[in-house]
Amino acid sequence: MIIKSHEADRYTAKPPKDLAMALVYGPDAGLVQERSEKLLKSVVPDLTDPFNVADLSETVLLADPARLADEAAAISMMGGRRVVRVRGAGNDLADLLESFLDDPKGDALVVIEAGDLAKTSALRKLFDGHKTAIAVQCYPDSVRDLGDVLRDALRAEGLSIAPDALEDAVSRLGSDRGVTRREIEKLLLYMHGQKQVTVEDVRAVMGDEAEARSESACDAAGSGDLPKLDRELERLWASDTQPAQVLRSAMGHFQKLLQARESTSRGQSIDDVMRRLRPPVHFSRSTSFKNQAQRWSSDRLGEALDMLLEAEVLTRTTGVPAEAVTGRALMNIAAMARGRM
Repeated sequence: MIIKSHEADRYTAKPPKDLAMALVYGPDAGLVQERSEKLLKSVVPDLTDPFNVADLSETVLLADPARLADEAAAISMMGGRRVVRVRGAGNDLADLLESFLDDPKGDALVVIEAGDLAKTSALRKLFDGHKTAIAVQCYPDSVRDLGDVLRDALRAEGLSIAPDALEDAVSRLGSDRGVTRREIEKLLLYMHGQKQVTVEDVRAVMGDEAEARSESACDAAGSGDLPKLDRELERLWASDTQPAQVLRSAMGHFQKLLQARESTSRGQSIDDVMRRLRPPVHFSRSTSFKNQAQRWSSDRLGEALDMLLEAEVLTRTTGVPAEAVTGRALMNIAAMARGRM
């Protein structure tokens, strides 16, 4: 039986009381852990309880296949139902788990944790087609999912969030549910005693000031805004930001512009292209990015990238001040942009 990713949070929060075995899998390791622990805690609230929790691995079970049935059939010294947790499972366990499902032992809840599994994998096929066991999918959160996760966590602490702050926060999250939870915990700690989260609060906790300033300098260079670029560079050097970080940010920025330019020349819309960029362009920079993608040609973007690469080589192999080399490269790029070359 398959539990789709969008249904999984609701299901794992309140699973059937007679559930005997579950496979929790997917590319989002943090989400796999979170949903697995929800299932386990529905039976045993304290997962550090040595009397009611057996914590195993694939390696242990392959070395001692009888261990699974032994742990599942064991009777708790303290009474109540036990749980068996199997981490890092792969297809090598498929035969063992199939045998166990054909002839289950005891009444323990067995939860198997795995990474991303192809539809054709033996482990996934076993659980997807089984009548009593379940397979819980764990794919990265959508923008809507992230908004719900964040709002629910804030609401539980008596906090609300402004619409622009929610949009900003969501744009900074999503690679892994575990990372998302840690970022939310930082925000909750920061907001202690407050009532509503603002965009300034989000940027203070989740943002990287040096990264934001580097991005602003890149946008100024790509837009040909020399005065703004001069101000942003001055702020970067005053905050002791390393020139190497600024150059890496600039190379990433102009590589994205080149990718966008080449994709749009093949007939794709700039909005579709931007949605597929990784990491994504922050929404506050989307208008500037679109304008830059229209301003630059692919050939000139290639020249800009060559300039940045040359600057990086100079900072590593000569005694020329790195700040001066970096600033000159970005100023020359901004001059190219002003000329719409």
